[in-house]
Amino acid sequence: MKESHLNRISSFCEKETLKDGALLFERGQRSVDFFIVVSGAVEIFDTDEDGNANVFTVHRENQFTGELDLFNDREILVSGRASGVTEVLRFKRSDFQRMVVTEPDIGEIIMRAFILRRVGLIQHMQGGVTVIGRKQDGITLQIDRFLTRNGYPHRMLDIDEDKDSASAMEGFSIDRSDLPVVILPDGRLLKAPSDKQLADALGLTEELHPDHLYDLAVIGAGPSGLAAAVYGASEGLETIIIEKLAPGGQAGTSSKIENYLGFPTGISGQALAGRAQIQAQKFGARLAISRNAIGLDCGGDYNKINLEGDEAICTRALVIATGASYRKLNLENDEKFEGQGIHYAATPMEAKLCQNEEVAVVGGGNSAGQAAMFLAQTAKHVHLLIRSNSLAASMSSYLIDRLEASPKVTIRFGTAITELVGEDYMESVRWEGPDGLEKRDIRNVFVMIGAVPNTEWIGDCLQLDDGGFVRTGSDCQGEPTDSPYMTSRAGIVAVGDVRSGSVKRVASGVGEGSVVIQAVHKYLSDQKEAEALQAETQTEMA
Repeated sequence: MKESHLNRISSFCEKETLKDGALLFERGQRSVDFFIVVSGAVEIFDTDEDGNANVFTVHRENQFTGELDLFNDREILVSGRASGVTEVLRFKRSDFQRMVVTEPDIGEIIMRAFILRRVGLIQHMQGGVTVIGRKQDGITLQIDRFLTRNGYPHRMLDIDEDKDSASAMEGFSIDRSDLPVVILPDGRLLKAPSDKQLADALGLTEELHPDHLYDLAVIGAGPSGLAAAVYGASEGLETIIIEKLAPGGQAGTSSKIENYLGFPTGISGQALAGRAQIQAQKFGARLAISRNAIGLDCGGDYNKINLEGDEAICTRALVIATGASYRKLNLENDEKFEGQGIHYAATPMEAKLCQNEEVAVVGGGNSAGQAAMFLAQTAKHVHLLIRSNSLAASMSSYLIDRLEASPKVTIRFGTAITELVGEDYMESVRWEGPDGLEKRDIRNVFVMIGAVPNTEWIGDCLQLDDGGFVRTGSDCQGEPTDSPYMTSRAGIVAVGDVRSGSVKRVASGVGEGSVVIQAVHKYLSDQKEAEALQAETQTEMA
């Protein structure tokens, strides 16, 4: 950082002198401070299972500490200590957040560095965990998918391919019946953990307080939910985002979005979601991962969202952005092979599973076309199965042209899978098309055949359409609302795929999430005026 930068931000910090070996922060802590080195050095290290320090980088004069966890309240991944007598500028967490927003050019330098540091931790598997299991096993894939989509560094050891897996299992006394396991940095083992158990153990979750009242809660961290959080937090609303799995929603599983404005070479859904969540957290939004909404209590003055694990949050205004889930094939072995043969996303993780193998993609929309083109880079051949006789009505023309031109993709019109075959794992599939029944040795099928809305948790609080999507634009009496995104209950808005009549595109979801904050502000303003009038009336009566 330049001297001119330091002069501008001097009011946000205090100067301290540290002794050799003094800890600035330690792995597992939350809300640590931000430091700039004035003289001396700060060593950044992680520890092995025996507690030995592994120093992997050193910050020197005018360099700074931290990575992405300084934008949230998660447990940090690494430790930092002074190397020799060291002088630093200490920014308390609240002052650091104010500084990043107040000095945007300096904030940009810091943010870029933090992103690159997290990428480095992931690439070099530093500050993370080790996962041991079989790569085709459904729970192993679920763990890998959760860690990958949440940007958490980890090392995967496949017991059928990695030689290191045997020694690791012996060293930790792991039996094959225990697999898959996650080895934490302190040596603790998690055996076949759920997403919530994993998130809690790794400190990926925000600590929630049911008696705290937020200005705005956003349920769902897809493109529309993240956009609402960015605009809400940047305009001064105390905002919390509740997400079941990982930021990005269905868009987060897309290998590449090529028609999103401003990205002429395309951008992956995970990269877009990663940038958006950092942006929201920079403005102060809190992000609670692996917290699934299971109920909505809208009978009181405020909205109460009940979460799995007997947790809850209360909020004045609510944005419902829970999106939709992919429909299933509804075949005999559908659930058996889910996660270990049947996939609903095509990311680099899934692509590794089917290198040099034939795969099938089911569906005729853009997500299916993007998946087919992405998988064709590594798979032996991709079969795109479509019930209809044309793609023109459901897929962008640029994708159709690419699919038809690719020698590694065969489009099979009027074709549907009739049977999934296999014992522990999928071994082959049968489908029926214009040429009759056909069997193929395919171990991985990617299903993208439309979606159903995630609205079961809403109960009878809101009006839904016949398909289960949230109705917007009219109140309980059918009268038009001030905003086309307001639901039948004032103060609750719906955006993105979960909204009835919405355009199922990333750009439109982002647009809805951004403009809806105007309606939230109006509702909150009206509510505060009503509360003030009520208080005044009560005072006069007294």
